[in-house]
Order: sequence, then C-alpha cells, then structure tokens
Amino acid sequence: MGLIRGAGAAIPTVPARGAASWCLLRGTALVLALALTTAASAPQTSSLVDRPVPQATAKAGFVRQSEAALALDRLFMDDSRAEQALDPLGALEQGEQIPLDRFLLLFTPELVHRLRETNAATLARLDTIDRDQLDDAHRISYDVFRDAKLQERDTLAPQVEALTAVRPFNHFGGFHVEFPGLASSETPVPLETPADFDALLARDRALPQVFDHAIARFREGMAGGAIESRLTVRNMIAQIDTILAQPVQRSPFYSPVSQYPARYGAGAKRRIVSAFRQTISQSVYPAYHKLRAFLAEEYYPVARGDAGLWAMKGGDRLYRLLIRNHTTLPLDPDAVHDLGLGEVARIQREMEGVKTELGYAGPLKAFFDELRVNPRYHPRTDAQLAEGFRAVGRKVEAQAPRYFLHLPRTPLLIQPYPAYRARYEAGGSYSQGAPDGSRPGVFFYNTYDLKSRFLTGITTLYLHEGAPGHHFQISLAQENASLPDFQRFGGNTAYVEGWALYAETLGYEMGFYKDPMQHWGTLDDEMLRAMRLVVDTGIHAKRWTREQAIDYMLANSGMGRSDATAEVERYIANPGQALSYKIGALTIQRLRRKAETELGPRFDIRAFHDQVLGSGALPMPVLEAKVDRWIAGQRG
Repeated sequence: MGLIRGAGAAIPTVPARGAASWCLLRGTALVLALALTTAASAPQTSSLVDRPVPQATAKAGFVRQSEAALALDRLFMDDSRAEQALDPLGALEQGEQIPLDRFLLLFTPELVHRLRETNAATLARLDTIDRDQLDDAHRISYDVFRDAKLQERDTLAPQVEALTAVRPFNHFGGFHVEFPGLASSETPVPLETPADFDALLARDRALPQVFDHAIARFREGMAGGAIESRLTVRNMIAQIDTILAQPVQRSPFYSPVSQYPARYGAGAKRRIVSAFRQTISQSVYPAYHKLRAFLAEEYYPVARGDAGLWAMKGGDRLYRLLIRNHTTLPLDPDAVHDLGLGEVARIQREMEGVKTELGYAGPLKAFFDELRVNPRYHPRTDAQLAEGFRAVGRKVEAQAPRYFLHLPRTPLLIQPYPAYRARYEAGGSYSQGAPDGSRPGVFFYNTYDLKSRFLTGITTLYLHEGAPGHHFQISLAQENASLPDFQRFGGNTAYVEGWALYAETLGYEMGFYKDPMQHWGTLDDEMLRAMRLVVDTGIHAKRWTREQAIDYMLANSGMGRSDATAEVERYIANPGQALSYKIGALTIQRLRRKAETELGPRFDIRAFHDQVLGSGALPMPVLEAKVDRWIAGQRG
C-alpha cells in the first residue's frame, strides 16, 4: 500500500478490501498493503516496547459459547474464501499466482454478477444466525460483518453499478497505473521458476483484453450519462503518456528479465528476453496506445466539464452513498459542509492566538508566508529532525501508561525514508509490523529538501503516524488473535484515520503543545482536515469549481498552490473519502465527552481507550454502541 500517509497526502487506509469495492469503486476506495521497506540508515527504536506489556486481549481463539458462534465463525471463513476468489488484483498484490481466467474477469459484468451472488448468499446465511445467542465479542463481529456486507450490497446494486462500474478507473486510482507494478520486477508474485515468468507473460499478453473490458465499461457510461470529468481524463492520458514514453528495455514491464535465474542457462535467458521484448512491443504497448486513443478521441469530447458528481446523472445519489461508505455514517452533504465551515473558523481563531505567541503581529495570511521563508521554522540538518522525532517518542513512552491499559508488543522504529524513496513521499508515514512481533512497525520521516520541512509539525506527525496513532491502533488489533481476520487486519478510513487524528489531540493533555511552535503545527494539520469537509462537499454537492476550491484552501491555510491543487484534484477523483478523517476524529472525541459527562469521577481514560481500540477498526455506529454499553456497565 503502501503506507498510511501523513497529513496532506493521499492516505491509504487499512480497509478489509471487499471485492465489490475493489472492482466497482477502484477509483474511490484506497487500498492498504502496509509493506516494510528497509531504510538506508540505522533505525532508532522507541523503547515503548522494550519491556513486556500485556496484550489487548487474549491470544487464544474465540471462546466457543454456542452453535450460533460456531456458525458465525464458519461464515466468516467461507465468505473470506469466496471474496478472495473474486478479487484477482488483490490476489496478485498479495503474491498469489492466479489462473489467467480469473485475471480476465476484471471489469466484466460476469464478475459483478458473481459478486452479487456471493453477497446475497452470505447475507442469507447471516440472517439464519441468532445474534442474541452470541457472546459480546461475537455480537460486535456480527455487527461489523453485517455492516460491511450491507454496504457491499448497496455498492453492487444495479443502479449504483451503472454509475461506478462504468468508470472503471481514474487518475487517482486506476488499473492502468497499477498494472506496471504488478508486471515489473517489483511484483509481489514470486519470479523463481520458468513457470512464474510464463504466467507473468501470459498476463501481459492478456492486457489488451482487460483494457477492452474497461473501454466497454466506459462506453456503457457514455451511453447512460455516467462520465468522468475532463480533468480526470486529461490526467489519465498524461499518466499513460508517461508509461509509453519509456523505451521497451527501460520499462517496468521489461525489468523481470533481470531476475531470470541463471541456473536455467544462457539459452533459456535469451528466449525469455526475446519473449518479453515481443510481448511488450506487440501486446502491452499497443494496449496502452489503444486505451489512450479511446480516452483522447472518443471519451474526452463527451466528458463533463464540471468537476463535481452533481454534474453527472445520478451523481447526487452516488455522493451520498460514498459519504456513507467512507465515513460509515449516513451524513447529509450540507450538514457536513456547515460543520467544516465551523471547524475552519474555530481553528483560525486558535491560530490567531498562537501566531501572537510566536511574536508575529501581522495578519494570519501574511504569517503563512512568514512560516514558509523564516529559517526558524525549518530544520537545518537531518540530525535536528531526527532528534525532534526521537524526543517526542521518549515523551510518549513516559506518558503512555497513564493513558492506555495495554501497549503494543510490536516494536516501533523511528527512521528516515531511504534516499530512493524520500523525494516522492509525504512528510511521514507508518509501515505496520508483523502480528507476531518479528518485524517492527516503522515510523518514517522525510529528510528530503529540508527547507520544505517544518519543525512545527514534529509532534503532531509523530502522534498521528507513530505512537499512539497508527502504531497503537494497527498493532493492538493484529496482535489480538481472538478477533476474526477482518477485524484484526481490516477496517475503514473513518476509524483508522479518525483514531490517528484523535491521537494528535492527546498532545494537549500530555502537555506537548505548550510549545507554541508545536501548537501551531497541530492546528495547521487540523486545518487541512477541516477544509476537506468544506471543499469535498463544495465540489460534489454545492457546485464549486476546481478553481474555487483551490482558492478556498489557499485563503484559509499556508498551503502552496501546487499542494492545494493536488488536494483538490484528489477530492475530484475520490469523492467523499477525504471527509472520513475529521468525521472519525470528531466521533471519537464526542464519545469521549459523552463518557466523561455520564461517568464523572468514575471515567478512566485508559479504560475508554481500551474500549475504542480493543475490537479492531469498527464502523462508527458499532463503536458508539460498544462505548454506550461500556458506559452503562460502568454506571452499574
């Protein structure tokens, strides 16, 4: 998946990717594959994990209390197998060799038909299980699973498919830009035997058919009025041009030949080299040329000029569904917009006060410029940045037992991006560790172009990406072997990013933001998330133009034009996803206030966090119901 990105980047989440969302909403759902990358320099280790700590929950399997629980466990396993069989890209990304016929299902009505059948069968079986006969843990799992399957059913509905499947990819997430990685030497699929190389070549040769399937879907959308924006089409064409600009022997499609095992002999190597050249020249590149020609000559002339979904037939209804899918809540776009405006105004008021603390008397907008150019706010050396993050890590280590009953067993490393990655990465990110603790989690920070980095964001970035943000949430979930896999390793953006944003706010009560520079940094990051509520709904529900959205972000933050443009174009391509961060955080904050109010002196922050983190990533309604039950239990 990359990685869970830092503020302002395209943020992959940790969702349990259902085949439905993968195939129908490829451009509107982000996919997480948190892979550990070796760093170029020696890592620094947070000692949060240097001592034994208790696990979040029991390591043993489910406590079998009823036939209903057994039936539910079987259903989870059966559904997982069924979904995996209908997720060819997911299988490839997980390193699985798949039959060619599964690959050729991509973007076909047949795949959608099979997904609907699987979903309907699963829901029918779920309805036969008596929820009242389940223990508390199984009831939560039942509710999470049911929510996911109902969301999947809604996504697969014919009236929704007619708006989504007919736009099979866009510039923000698309098979056309993901396939080169799957066909390169970087593919997760092993390249160890001649059969492995033959299978890769077979997929390359099948690319024209897969693109034809996608083109057929695009044409369905043209006929029905469900069409991408011109902005999105232009960006897709530019992406394809970048791919085609590479000579065959320097393309990612040719790179696997370097891995052909020498033990099979020089003759075999010559044959494989010839096969790759021929396949790329006669199948792969012609397929991209055909796709480009279709997009430029046939699709672009009829693409919608307005960026928002409101301009697409059925777009208003689709936007509401996407808001529900991403936030897990049935929210009204106008209400979200107004909420965002209120949050932006609140944060600006706080910024005014911090600006004064930092000794600046001019207007806020001018201070944004001051921050960009004044060396005071930027690291001078890699070491200064490194020590800043390590210092925050030590403070969190000292404070964590006051706020959490359970700490992750998985080690957390603090280290810079390796040089070959740094230029293209955000300011920071998290890469998950192994469930058994054998591979650490890693908080990566960026030392590329130091003058573009800010000392002000050190604390909030570490709290979000490292501890107690993504590292705590992800590690505690996957270490909890009592949970089914979709809770251990799955989730939704509202919960995953909502927790990380909530973790940033713990810096206030931990005393980390008494330093006005660090206080400014967390407000600056919070402003981005608040503006997303305004701009995403502005574009897709209130008929804002791309330029209007960019201007709003420039007027209310210290973002540069290029960053603001990238953000806005992300929201255009991926409607509703950006809302989930702030909505998730506000929900967790509201639940905490509710618990504090109702429990009074009996409120225990450690126990509250245990409730939030103890069942994996939950949809917001399931999380709220769980917290409500806990509150009732604490009151007796």
